[in-house]
Amino acid sequence: MYVNMADMDTETSTQAVVGEEEPLFSNLDLFLFSLIVGLVIYWFMSRKKPEPIPEFKKIDTPAPAARETSFIEKMKKTGKNIIVFYGSQTGTAEEFANRLSKDAQRYGMKGMAADPEEYDMGELSRLSEIKNSLAIFCMATYGEGDPTDNAQDFYDWLQENDDDMSGLNYTVFALGNKTYEHYNAMGKYVDKRLEDLGAKRIFDLGLGDDDGNLEEDFVSWREQFWPAVCEHFGVEASGDELSIRQYELKEHTDINMNKVYTGEIGRLKSFEVQKPPFDSKNPFLAPVTVNRKLNKAGDRHLMHLELDITGSKIRYESGDHVAVFPTNDSVLVNKLGQILGVDLDKVISLNNLDEESNKKHPFPCPTTYRTALTHYLDITHPPRTNVLYELAQYASDPKDQENMRKMASSSPEGKALYQSWVLDASRNILAILEDMPSLRPPVDHLCELLPRLQARYYSIASSSKVHPNSIHICAVVVEYKTKTGRTNKGVATNWLKNKLVTDNGHKSTVPMYIRKSQFRLPFKATNPVIMIGPGTGIAPFVGFIQERGWLKQQGKEVGETVMYFGCRHKNEDYIYQEELEEAEKNAVLPQLHVAFSRDQDQKVYVQHLLKKNKENIWKLIHNDNAHIYVCGDARNMAKDVQSAFHDIAEELGGMTRTQATDYVKKLMTKGRYSQDVWS
Repeated sequence: MYVNMADMDTETSTQAVVGEEEPLFSNLDLFLFSLIVGLVIYWFMSRKKPEPIPEFKKIDTPAPAARETSFIEKMKKTGKNIIVFYGSQTGTAEEFANRLSKDAQRYGMKGMAADPEEYDMGELSRLSEIKNSLAIFCMATYGEGDPTDNAQDFYDWLQENDDDMSGLNYTVFALGNKTYEHYNAMGKYVDKRLEDLGAKRIFDLGLGDDDGNLEEDFVSWREQFWPAVCEHFGVEASGDELSIRQYELKEHTDINMNKVYTGEIGRLKSFEVQKPPFDSKNPFLAPVTVNRKLNKAGDRHLMHLELDITGSKIRYESGDHVAVFPTNDSVLVNKLGQILGVDLDKVISLNNLDEESNKKHPFPCPTTYRTALTHYLDITHPPRTNVLYELAQYASDPKDQENMRKMASSSPEGKALYQSWVLDASRNILAILEDMPSLRPPVDHLCELLPRLQARYYSIASSSKVHPNSIHICAVVVEYKTKTGRTNKGVATNWLKNKLVTDNGHKSTVPMYIRKSQFRLPFKATNPVIMIGPGTGIAPFVGFIQERGWLKQQGKEVGETVMYFGCRHKNEDYIYQEELEEAEKNAVLPQLHVAFSRDQDQKVYVQHLLKKNKENIWKLIHNDNAHIYVCGDARNMAKDVQSAFHDIAEELGGMTRTQATDYVKKLMTKGRYSQDVWS
């Protein structure tokens, strides 16, 4: 039973006032009180000391120096006049920011990339204290128009503050995906808000579209941006196009291996037993308790995993995302070592040449090349043009050098060559090295240039009401043939596929943390919900259905729960069939509609079933205040589903197309039409 000690104290003092005629304590009371106090003191003094907490293998790392939160003071101290802030969720915006800060040297200026989370952004109004200063913002948009995690505080600050920014020169490059409703919302907001506060935009907002060619968008913007900067500040390009190294290599020949990072991501922040809170810098190592194949047949592998979070104090809600940190395939790593003729187990550090930088190394050092290429670096995505440009100097064949530099340019021929030879052919760095025998760069420069391996996000396929101590993941294993005949495999899904629970009870672990989402069931359980999620888009709805079932068990009134699921074949990839049919049978899911797209001559998708049931759909939305949820492919499915709702509103609501479109947009604004989609 919970007792409020503050309330007890109040009661005691009240009683003392009421009974003033009698003494508060008798001699016997005082004796008993003294005896109890003495026993308590004796118990504390004599009790056995607790056992020390066991530790992971410890790394003797010096305590970090106090972090400089004033970017103005740091810029003054290091003679820098350009600062590039990045809002990055997957690392791309950070990568672009680093490229822009290095570019500055070619124009007689000095730049630094900066994480807004690490600095006092209220200093922006002071940037004019530095001559010829400029703030560049590389801002990605996450989910449905949200700022990235590291830019959330900056976004809040911009909303709440009205500082005079009239001395600030700025420009913004936004990163987004046009298949999303709120395309580049964060970049657009930062650009407009700074203008409203009086800052001077010195070059137009750049819009990068990851649904098209984000790299091409950035390169084209960047090549126009720098001449505008030169014109604004009256400076000229140095003409120095040589590679600019950011890090220098140090090889360790005699080092205590306890000081060497070996990739255990759970110890990067804390070297003791795992302690909450768990986040991107301190992920929880969750044991895998279940890993089963979901589909009965077919050429794909759809899987269901369960991660044990017992004792972690991790809390999640239905609709949240789980982030996992994968590792690269050892086969690819070994091939890279062989083709470059390098000892992968050599212990090295890459040390930042800028001693004042917060980022001392590109990844945890000291470490080995094997660890860096396995745990820290992205070796599977096609490299960006700046990597090709920097590596071109190491090609012994002049024609290879020319082609690599051409691909890194913004010329039409260069763009076309990069698109066809790198992107369309899905060539990763290993494939490029295999197909270009004259290119053999030093492995330390390659490690400097490759982007960091990023966490992967999955919609959680469980409800914490039903599964408080586990998190469920539903995913399809990515594996495909490229135009060059190679087989490419998805990093995270193939890594997860191999996280097996063995017969002897040994459990693999997955470094993970939770990212909160706005994809939420209605506050009122009586509101109907319409869920549309083909394929693995069903994931969050498994949690939603579990939660609605739990609410019914608690005796709560629950509104109509409607599910539209789609897959290719009923007998192959109807995943979670038993769970869905059981929920239907128990009236937890009174309406279950499934589209099997390839079980008949004419393909049938979820949007066709929505139109087929248009009267019921319209009644739920227009009369019963239903909430709509869409999860899955953004490029095709989500657009087609939205179009189906436009059709229904137009036909049954007696609206024009414009009115129907506005009607659906208003549902989104009110939080009654939510999407959790990906490209």
